[in-house]
Amino acid sequence: MESILFILFLSLAISSILNIILKKFEISHIIGYIATGIIISSIFNLTKNHNLDALNLIAEFGIVFLMFTIGLEMSINRLKQIKELLFVNGFFQVAGSALLIFLISKFLFNIETISAVIISLAFSLSSTAIVLTYLKQSKDIYTPYGEKTTAILIFQDLAVIPILLLISFLSNDTLAINEIIIKTTFAAIVIITFMFTIGKKIVNWLLQFSTKARLEELFIGSVLSIVFGASILAHELGFTYSLGAFIAGMIIAETKYHIKVESDIASYKDLLLGTFFFTVGTKIDLIYLFENIIYIILIFLGILLLKAIVIYFLIKRKSNKNDSVKAALALCQIGEFSFAVFALASANNLLDENLSKFLILVTVLSMMITPFIVNNIYKIASVFAQEYFESDKITPINEKNHTIVCGYSNLGKRVASKLKVNNIPFVIISDNLRHVLNARKSGHKAYFGHLEKVQVLESLKADEASSIIITLDNVNKKRLICDSILKYRPDINIVLKINNFHEKKEFEDLNIINFVHAHNKIASLLVKKSL
Repeated sequence: MESILFILFLSLAISSILNIILKKFEISHIIGYIATGIIISSIFNLTKNHNLDALNLIAEFGIVFLMFTIGLEMSINRLKQIKELLFVNGFFQVAGSALLIFLISKFLFNIETISAVIISLAFSLSSTAIVLTYLKQSKDIYTPYGEKTTAILIFQDLAVIPILLLISFLSNDTLAINEIIIKTTFAAIVIITFMFTIGKKIVNWLLQFSTKARLEELFIGSVLSIVFGASILAHELGFTYSLGAFIAGMIIAETKYHIKVESDIASYKDLLLGTFFFTVGTKIDLIYLFENIIYIILIFLGILLLKAIVIYFLIKRKSNKNDSVKAALALCQIGEFSFAVFALASANNLLDENLSKFLILVTVLSMMITPFIVNNIYKIASVFAQEYFESDKITPINEKNHTIVCGYSNLGKRVASKLKVNNIPFVIISDNLRHVLNARKSGHKAYFGHLEKVQVLESLKADEASSIIITLDNVNKKRLICDSILKYRPDINIVLKINNFHEKKEFEDLNIINFVHAHNKIASLLVKKSL
C-alpha cells in the first residue's frame, strides 16, 4: 500500500510540473500525462508488473466520462439529423480503412490472415479521447467538419463492440458465430429498451429529486450513479462501459438538466482522462522503442497517410475541400480502443508478443503526435485550402462603438443595409465563405470565422463594440456564440433573433436582455399595414 501511495504521489507531482512547463509552450497536457507514465514505468519497472488492473479500470472510466459528455451533445433528434453522417460515413470509413490495411498487412508484410484482420480493424479506429476533447474545447464540434468527425468517431466507438466479439469468436473454436450474433442482438435490444423506458424514468426522478433537495453534492452523486450504473449494465450485457455511458448521456440530453450536468462533471472527466493517458505511457518499453524507432515511425506515417486519403475522399463526396481536409487530419491517427483490441488478441494468443508490443508503440506514437495535429488543424489545412484559414488570421480592426453582425443570410443582409443607411459603423462575421464573399462584393467589411472563438472576438474588438446582432437560426450555434461572448465580455449588448418563445427558454440562464421575436414583429407589421 505504501509503495502504491508513493507511486501516486510521484505521478501527480511529475505530471503537474511537466504540464506547467508544457502549457508555457502551448503543448497539450496529454503529452505531459503520457510522459509521466513513461517516467514512472521506467522508475518502477511497471512494464513487468501485470497487477495494474485497478489502474487500467480507473483509466477506462476516463473514456466512459468522455463518451457520457458526447451523449449529452447527441440527443435523439440530433442523431436523426446526422444519421447519414453517422452510419454511412462511419461504416465506409471503418470498412475502407480496414480493407486497405488488411491487404497491405497480408500481402506486403506477409502477416498471417487472423493477425492481419485484427491489425486492420484496430488501426481503422481513431482517438475519441483526444479528438473529441479538442473539438469540445475549441467549439469546433459545431462546425461542419466537426459534426462529420464526431459522427464517424461515434460509429467507431460502436464498432468496437463487434470487433471485440469477433476476437472472442476467433479465439474460441467452440463458439458458433450465429450464437454470438443472436446473443449480442438480444443484449442490445435489452439495454436500449431498458435505458429508454424504465431507465429514462429513473434518470428523470433522480435528477429532479436531487435538484429539489438543493444539495450540490447530492446532484453530483446522482449524476455519477447514473453514469456508473449505465456503464456497468452495458458491461454485464457484453458491451463496453462507454456504450452505456453514451446512452445515459443521450437520455439526459432530452432533459432540462443537460447543461448543468455537463459543467458539473467536467473536472472528473478531465482527471480520469489524465489517468488514461498516464496508463498509455506505462505501456511504452523505451529499449524496444529505440531499437525499432525507424520502423515504428515509417508504419505510423504510412497508416496516417492511408487513413487520411480514405477519409478525405469519403467526406469530399458531399463536402467542400476544406472540411474534407480537416476531417482527414482529425481522424487519421490510431485510437485508444486499439489498446483494448491488441490486449484481448494478445491474451488469446492471436498476436505474437513482439508484434503486439510493436503495434502498441505505433499506437502510442500516433496518440502523442495527434495533439499537435488537432491543435494546429487550421494551419495544416491552410496548406491545402488557404482561403479558409482566414478564420484564425483576422487582422485586428480599428473600430470603436461599432456593431458586429453575426450571419449574412437574408436577414443579415437587411440588417447590414439598415445600419449602412443610418451611418452606423459595423462589421460582418460569418462561417459561410460564400456569404462573406457576397458581403464584400456589396462593399461591407466582412470576415470569415467563428464568433465563438476568443481570437475572433479579440480581432473584431468585441470588448469595444456597442452591440452584437445575431441573425442565425440554429439554436445550438446561437447558444454557443452567446455563451462565448458573455464569457469574454459579460456586460455587452446582445441583440438575439428568436423564432418562438420556447426557443427563448434556451437562453434564460444567460444575461441577454434584447430578444427580437421574428414572427411577432412580422405579425405586428402585418396588422399595422392592414389598418
